[in-house]
Amino acid sequence: MPNIKSAKKRVLVNQKKNQENRVLRSQMNTAIKKFNFAIDTNNIAEAETLLPETMSIIDSMVSKGIIHKNNADNKKAALSKRLSDVKSGKVVINIKKDNKTIAAEKAKAAQEARDAIKAENKRKKEEAKLAKEKAEAEKLEAEKAAKKASRKRTTKKEKEEK
Repeated sequence: MPNIKSAKKRVLVNQKKNQENRVLRSQMNTAIKKFNFAIDTNNIAEAETLLPETMSIIDSMVSKGIIHKNNADNKKAALSKRLSDVKSGKVVINIKKDNKTIAAEKAKAAQEARDAIKAENKRKKEEAKLAKEKAEAEKLEAEKAAKKASRKRTTKKEKEEK
């Protein structure tokens, strides 16, 4: 720690400026990440609206002395090139999925599979129930026919006996 009063003040001022610069640099990086995310999700219209805003933020960082002019020019050129490559079709974007989205898709697929199995089992039960009812109906018909036949036989025998 410095002993001289002006040196102490310099340390405090530098710490304060460092914090301010970190906040501003973070804002710039956030704007760049938003732009890149829009391109990664293949949302070209949003990327086109974010490009001028992002370039404006980068230019303001240069005017505040947070990044060098050449660094800003390189960043702006890279962003513009990325957007123009995607728009022209030079680069095909594979949409990135985070783990949460992947897990949700897996859960949805598993639920659909369970629903399909349930529907198949229900259909099989219905078929078995219909087949059982049909068999019972046929059995009853056969019993009725047998009773009628036996009645006819008994009535014929009774008539013959009389």
